[in-house]
Amino acid sequence: MDKKLPKKSFLQKYKIHLSVGVVFLAFLVYVLFSVSGGRKLRVDNEKISIADVAEDKFLDYVDTEGIVQPIMTIKLNAMEAGMVQQIVAEEGAMLNQGDTVLVLKNPDLERVIEEQQDEWEKQRILYEEKKVEMEQKSILLRQQTLQARYELSRLEKDFELGQEEFAMGVKSKAQLDVQQEEYNYKTNRTALQLEGLRHDSAATLLRRELMDRDLERARKNTAHVRGRMDNLVVRAPISGQLSFLKATLGQRVGQSESIGEIKVMDNFKLSTRLSEYYIDRIMVGLPASVTYQGEKYPLKVSKVVPEVKDRQFEVELVFVGEQPDNVRIGKSYRVQVELGQPETAIVIPRGDFFQTTGGQWIYKMNRSGDRAVRVPITIGRQNPTRYEVLSGLDPGDKVVVSGYANFGEVEELLIK
Repeated sequence: MDKKLPKKSFLQKYKIHLSVGVVFLAFLVYVLFSVSGGRKLRVDNEKISIADVAEDKFLDYVDTEGIVQPIMTIKLNAMEAGMVQQIVAEEGAMLNQGDTVLVLKNPDLERVIEEQQDEWEKQRILYEEKKVEMEQKSILLRQQTLQARYELSRLEKDFELGQEEFAMGVKSKAQLDVQQEEYNYKTNRTALQLEGLRHDSAATLLRRELMDRDLERARKNTAHVRGRMDNLVVRAPISGQLSFLKATLGQRVGQSESIGEIKVMDNFKLSTRLSEYYIDRIMVGLPASVTYQGEKYPLKVSKVVPEVKDRQFEVELVFVGEQPDNVRIGKSYRVQVELGQPETAIVIPRGDFFQTTGGQWIYKMNRSGDRAVRVPITIGRQNPTRYEVLSGLDPGDKVVVSGYANFGEVEELLIK
């Protein structure tokens, strides 16, 4: 006989299913709680920095380190090749323009100068000889012309006397004609001699002028070659400090070889390197300044080197007006280069939030100051102390600007 089994209750029948459901529900509640709890974070107000959002004048500038350099550095070159015979100035010496730095010796150049001098003397002597010859020829022509004029004058008187004798019947017509022909011949001959004298005088003047030019050209060439001897004495082209000298006694120096540098010390410039981010905004003439011991000294950009190396480019600045008393080559100053005129803008202080958020969001405090909520923002320009806020914040708001490395991606901060 079959034994009747007792009927199971609802709990006994679905015990396993209910257990699984309870576990799943507990897990779901845990997940929701974890997610909800992860979007909030309690922080100590002493470990964060809270700043005011303000509407103020925003000056767009870049802060950088500038190194003092001489306003100008001049290369010292040897104008002529030669061997170093004497070193007059040592490195570090202060020189005036024209001071001797070193002396070279070049026997080949000395020989060339002597040959050129001899050639000049020969040309000068030849010129003097030709000049004497032309003068003698001119004197001879003048003498011949004077003699012709005298004979013509005498024939003219004889012809006039012959005409009177012919009128008196003393001289025949044939004799008078002969006398007239001789007079006419002498007249034409004298005219030709005078014309020849004029042409000879003009030609002599032209030849003498050409000879003078040739002689002057030869004299200048000789003086130029002789002046090359002066180039063997290397002199300071400008007043300044001989920063270095690359020469030793007996050393052979080539023509136009650089053997040193002279730094102009009556003024200075600052050299710096800026990020390529600013290359389109930095131009010659931009104002800048250096603040030293509470005093502000104005500068201006004097040179921009457009070549980019290691993501930076070089900029040079010069002082405008006064400069600090202790300016020394190699000394560094903090330089502020202005990129525009001050403009009214909504600004917040710089902080590490930008490195974490990329300037796309920030935590804004509520009015009671116990909570900060993540809000999107748009950052515009920036300088070493401030950011310009284009949207997302209003003047009078308070924001958290530091401590973001520990916040993660929470949506809200609970301030203790």
